Amino acid sequence: MHESQLQDLRREKWRLNNQAMRSLEDARAFVESVGFCLLYPQRPPVLAPTFVGAYKGSDGKLPTAQMAFADREALDAKELMVRLLREKSAYEASVFPDNNFILSASVFPYFYGLVGDRNPKQPPKAGARSGYSQLAVDAFPIIQKDGPIAKQRLRELLGRDISEAALDRALDELWARLRITRVDYKQDEGIFWDVLFRWAPEAVKQGMHVSVAESLTALISKYLDCVLAAQEEEIEQFFSRIIGSARVREGIHALQATRQLRYAHVGGRVMLQVSSQQIPQSSPADPAFKQNALMGAHPPERGRPLVDRRPHISAGSAKSDPPIRGTGKE
Repeated sequence: MHESQLQDLRREKWRLNNQAMRSLEDARAFVESVGFCLLYPQRPPVLAPTFVGAYKGSDGKLPTAQMAFADREALDAKELMVRLLREKSAYEASVFPDNNFILSASVFPYFYGLVGDRNPKQPPKAGARSGYSQLAVDAFPIIQKDGPIAKQRLRELLGRDISEAALDRALDELWARLRITRVDYKQDEGIFWDVLFRWAPEAVKQGMHVSVAESLTALISKYLDCVLAAQEEEIEQFFSRIIGSARVREGIHALQATRQLRYAHVGGRVMLQVSSQQIPQSSPADPAFKQNALMGAHPPERGRPLVDRRPHISAGSAKSDPPIRGTGKE
């Protein structure tokens, strides 16, 4: 298959072919289909779809997070994303600096299984090995008791001598381990935080009972379903922001050992793809090409597990400006 054919397939799946995603129903279907995406393009580029690109129906002149405030369609796309988050059809995580990393409801438990705490109700402890500062440890029980709570109210309860930057770092620490999440925004009060196990108890419960190995192989499979085919280095590059590269390689090799992945030749490159996924070798002009390209792109039924008991899948910072961006300064 030619490189241009793979790009055409990705554009179809990522809704960059002038099929703009505008309704809430379309947004749900898109996020479930791709599994995860960024809100805005990342610099340097990341091999993943963007929510704003799907909203616009094109990848031409897409704004970065820093320039989105001046783009009306980007602001509308953010509002649509927030509606998905509020109804828990999607979740967000702190993975890419100053950008929202959005996960579908069916994928999120596996992401939690990879990075979340196994005892989410147990208060975190400070220390170099724990990854939590004393301020994060002090903030957690307040959020647990009074959440959802606005960041400024949290700062008042912790003590006004605490700087906003220090509080942002503490919130980042808790958010990175999925202890807390942003749940709302009000014009006069800013971002509201709550403990994740109260906001999404079922998703957390599911994630707690999925092993790291199963979570990683499930996410790798879904990533390949999303991008259709990728080189091993591209998979490692994407997941290295979440877990070490050595563990990513182990996950890839585990999937290969159970024949869940196969090799595909795209142009002069050797890539990996999910074994059950068919990438057609015909021309994009052939009507059968488009039909085959969409095989496996439909989202699983709501509430069904992302994978069976095998690893095969069937199918920022805490600063933010309104309404929810990838960061927690109001």
